[in-house]
Amino acid sequence: MDADVPSAWNTAESRTYTPAHTDREMQYRTYRHESGDLRLKVAPASLDGEDHPGYALTATTYPGLELSETVQVRTVLTFERCDRIARQFMDLFSASYDGPGSLEDALDYAHQRTREFR
Repeated sequence: MDADVPSAWNTAESRTYTPAHTDREMQYRTYRHESGDLRLKVAPASLDGEDHPGYALTATTYPGLELSETVQVRTVLTFERCDRIARQFMDLFSASYDGPGSLEDALDYAHQRTREFR
């Protein structure tokens, strides 16, 4: 499965499940940058407390540390679309990232180019 992600990224977790209240199969996937400084999550929007159908892409800086922060990048209807946006985000982030000092700049660059326009 990691063959499908950009070289600086790996799939940290991937699973498919069926919630108790529905017959519809749901998917969940997380990706981690090789630096360990950024994690992307593609998961049902309802897992993050949203009252929104579909899937949400979130990015967490410094996952597992006290100073970690999570931003919602985008919410779309299908897992496949959200996963494609995650891969686009990974490519954009990797193109801009040049070590810990540029994490926020690379995150902002990728976020601006993959977010919903309102």
